[in-house]
Amino acid sequence: MHHRIIEPKDDLILADIIRTNLKANNLDIPGTVYFDDNLNHLSDYYLASPRRTYFIALDDADNIIGGIGLAELDFMDGTAELQKLYLTDAAKGQGLSYKLMELVEKAAVDRGYKQIYLETHTNLMTAIHVYEKCGYKLIEKPNEVVHSSMNRFYLKELT
Repeated sequence: MHHRIIEPKDDLILADIIRTNLKANNLDIPGTVYFDDNLNHLSDYYLASPRRTYFIALDDADNIIGGIGLAELDFMDGTAELQKLYLTDAAKGQGLSYKLMELVEKAAVDRGYKQIYLETHTNLMTAIHVYEKCGYKLIEKPNEVVHSSMNRFYLKELT
């Protein structure tokens, strides 16, 4: 796997990967990113600020196999939000999630963030395993949560 920063040409491919994953986990429901207005235009969001980034994961033939995002979190000082870690089915089971997590954590440190927050759902047990193995700690649901169907919330201090 190698990676690059998101480009507009990636938007629809990435939206399909995300929706496919959510549907496979019975999360194609209101209150998830599945119905976010900007899902088909993620590059607009991630390229609009130097405090954000989205890494596109590519296979050896330069096919998009997933990605991971990072953005400022408005309701916790010095905190970034890890966003939209998704892989194609063919890319799963190869340890790529861990590599993407390392990549986004380094990007967060480089941008001056002190901690990373994320939201997930109990249906995403594989993701929860990855997050916990990477040192993310379960926290109470913040009042400011936008995706109302999410039911697990994590925070990790960065060093």
